[in-house]
Order: sequence, then structure tokens, then C-alpha cells
Amino acid sequence: MLITRDPIVVEPLLAETAGPARGGTCLFLGTVRDAPDDHGVTEIEYSGYEAMIEAEFAGMLAEARERWPDARASARHRLGPVPLGEASVAIVVAAPHRDEAFVACRYLIEAVKARLPIWKKEQRRDGSSVWVTPADRT
Repeated sequence: MLITRDPIVVEPLLAETAGPARGGTCLFLGTVRDAPDDHGVTEIEYSGYEAMIEAEFAGMLAEARERWPDARASARHRLGPVPLGEASVAIVVAAPHRDEAFVACRYLIEAVKARLPIWKKEQRRDGSSVWVTPADRT
């Protein structure tokens, strides 16, 4: 499963990608951050159609395997409420060399942001909430 409703644990992702021929490992964690200029964020609620997310996510990982055949990639994205400071997405890429690992990891996080049908609702410190559109994502 690429989607979880539980806190993301990175050790299994690292184990999925490890291998004696892969000397460079890149781990990206996207965590819920506060936005004091935007009224503060206490959590983000992520939602989406899980079967569609799983299919698209699996396709993106397959694309990465085609582009970097010597690399291995694994990932998880969390749905539901994710508190401030906790990870909402994790991507691990292990490759023979660090450059491949960095490039493939960057490719995957950019694809996640552009292509996964996941919606975000920010819960604000003042009790309000706001939906963040894909155009607002950074």
C-alpha cells in the first residue's frame, strides 16, 4: 500500500530500497509546517479517492524504474488529519550513485505534487479552515 492513514515510518521504506549495489540513498519527507503569515496551521487533512491515488502512485514509481533501472524507489502518502510536524509524504530512492538517487527522488516528489489526486484542507490556529488548491501547492 502506498497510502496510509497511520504515521509514516521510514525504516520499512529504507529496507525496500536497500541493496549492496545501491550506495546512494535519498530520503525526502514532506511534513506539515506552520504558516504564521497565513493565520497558522495546526494540521492538514488530506483526502482523495484511494484506488485512484494508488494506481497513479504505482504508475509514477514504474516510470521511475524505467528512467533509472538500477535504482529502487518506495513511497508513502498519508491521508486523513496530519498534525503539525508529522510527515504527510515520504519518498526513498536508493541508486548506485547519489546523483541518480537525488534526481529520481526529486522527480517523484514533483510528480506527487502535480499528479496525485489528493486534496488538502488546512486547519488554522484560529479555528478556521481553508482548502488548498493544486495551484497553491509548493
